[in-house]
Amino acid sequence: MDDQNTIIKLREELHFHNHNYYVLDAPLISDYEFDMKLKALQDLENAHPEWYDSNSPTQRVGGAITKNFETKAHEYRMYSLDNSYSKEDLIDWENRIKKTLGDVPLRYTCELKYDGASISITYENGQLKRALTRGDGFQGDDVTNNIKTIKSIPLFLKGNDFPEKFDIRGEIVLPFAGFEKMNQDLISLGETPYSNPRNTASGSLKLQDSAEVAKRPLDCLLYFMIGPNLPFQSQFEGLRAARKWGFKVPQESKLAQNLDEVFEFIAFWDQNRSNLPYETDGVVIKVDNLQFQDELGYTAKSPRWAMAYKFKSEQVATVLESISYQVGRTGSITPVANLKAVQLAGTIVKRASLHNADQIEKLDIRIGDTVFVEKGGEIIPKIIAVDLTQRPLHAEPTIYIDKCPECEANLVRNAGEANHYCPNFYGCPPQIIGRIQHFISRKAMDIEGLGGETVALLYQNDLVHNYADLYDLSVADILPLERMAQKSADNLVNGVEKSKNIPFERVLYALGIRFVGETVAKKLAKHYKTIDALRTANLLELMLVDEIGERIAQSVMDFFQNEQNSIIIQRLKGYGLQFELLENTNPDATNLLVGKTFVVSGVFEKFSRDELKKAIEDNGGKVGSSISAKTDYLIAGANMGPAKLDKAVKLNISIISEDDFMKLIA
Repeated sequence: MDDQNTIIKLREELHFHNHNYYVLDAPLISDYEFDMKLKALQDLENAHPEWYDSNSPTQRVGGAITKNFETKAHEYRMYSLDNSYSKEDLIDWENRIKKTLGDVPLRYTCELKYDGASISITYENGQLKRALTRGDGFQGDDVTNNIKTIKSIPLFLKGNDFPEKFDIRGEIVLPFAGFEKMNQDLISLGETPYSNPRNTASGSLKLQDSAEVAKRPLDCLLYFMIGPNLPFQSQFEGLRAARKWGFKVPQESKLAQNLDEVFEFIAFWDQNRSNLPYETDGVVIKVDNLQFQDELGYTAKSPRWAMAYKFKSEQVATVLESISYQVGRTGSITPVANLKAVQLAGTIVKRASLHNADQIEKLDIRIGDTVFVEKGGEIIPKIIAVDLTQRPLHAEPTIYIDKCPECEANLVRNAGEANHYCPNFYGCPPQIIGRIQHFISRKAMDIEGLGGETVALLYQNDLVHNYADLYDLSVADILPLERMAQKSADNLVNGVEKSKNIPFERVLYALGIRFVGETVAKKLAKHYKTIDALRTANLLELMLVDEIGERIAQSVMDFFQNEQNSIIIQRLKGYGLQFELLENTNPDATNLLVGKTFVVSGVFEKFSRDELKKAIEDNGGKVGSSISAKTDYLIAGANMGPAKLDKAVKLNISIISEDDFMKLIA
């Protein structure tokens, strides 16, 4: 056999044995035999570099260096999940589903919710092409080189019935046993151990040397596929197909025929989760039927067809040593409890949020109190109660501050709002720094080479007083700063320059207008198209924009009526930032559907639902998520939910086919 055929044969053998060992946990050869075959392949590949293959088993050991992880767009957005904490929450969720779908049989796929780092991996023609972190859901960091070192992730798929292209999502996790060994090794060297498996797994994905990633016992648990023409009709079938193609899909998933079986699954794993080799903090329940998932769709942040049930949080008791107050970028004051350090859910907790003055009064919390702390949603520590039996004899009631802890301005509290605010918008350092930090953040201007600490350093050295000042910075300005070398200064200035290409909707979000988050910024940008059209809109005009209420409208007007904001925007315009919406226009688009609202439901033969929705918007129409009196047309496909059909008939809404729709825009 010639060398090329030997290489091909060894690669196939090693892929097979790798799958048996790391996915099926059923090795057929010894570690020594595997290592010998891998060494033989490595020697042959070194002798024949012309037969290099990026998905060879030899690439599992790493060695590629990634200095900067390139940010790339997800082809399909990665949503987060809504959380529930009780049976009642899940019953309410099912009722909402039935309201949309009508009286249809519902089955649910139940899966354990593993606590790791989310990943999306793209496969084309059965080969791993790229891997992106979740990022902000719209784009993530390309960590393909590091992902390839995780041996439970297939570089090639098994069989031949997989789709030509698809994405598969999952969690990169660090098993307890591997995490413990890593920490024991660090302790033996006299170094600080890692805090918890999840953060360690997440940090591992961003190590520059993939050979270092390969040394870590990371695993990948996969649970969801997305792409065109998937060869299955349900979530549970999808899990079985993924296992067949070589993915490590947890066997603990269950197909529940009703909510009672879902509750049984939750109860079992709430009691038995400590026996699992990985961290888990709940159960994910998904509507099993993929057509129903498509019918239910998404909110701005999460799928309507899935819900996370979070297990009851771990609680610990500790002592409140003091209360400090933080000032946010909008001037909002947040009281923070400083606690005697305590271990909670795998991390050391020293601080917890007290939210606002009302919460302090409700808890009657005092310095020296013994308090009960839990992690809200397993993430942010919060104080849930005070142990009054342990209260010190002379503990004084907590009096909320009345002056800003940073600039001494008198605090204000608007009617109907829970928080106190510092009104010194342009003179309070944390607000100034916070606005600039928000401006440079990933979801906003995403300025490479500039982080929160550097922003504070620039402000403290009198180099920036607002975000427009960033565009005046030079390398000579930055070099004298602490910890700033030539390369860091170059990267910062280049990152600022590159940010001038960020699209208008993100620039609008970056401005930090109160109550204008990502979704609202997109709606305003899409409606007004330019910053000048937006800044001249009156209150009524703003309120007529879809989902813009009086509070948001007034905040937008207040922002643009401020003289300093106007000056800053003019400066940003002069620097070349994008203040007009650049739309990818369809040359065949018309205004035929302006003022018309459509709901798309069912399965179609000639178009996908997304293609129909795009055609509606390209021709001036609006796509609604549910039937209402404002709906003009229901585009009905096969197997659509009976609830939508019944409601459309009752409201006398025009029900049309995809062919009828094409005639409308012909």
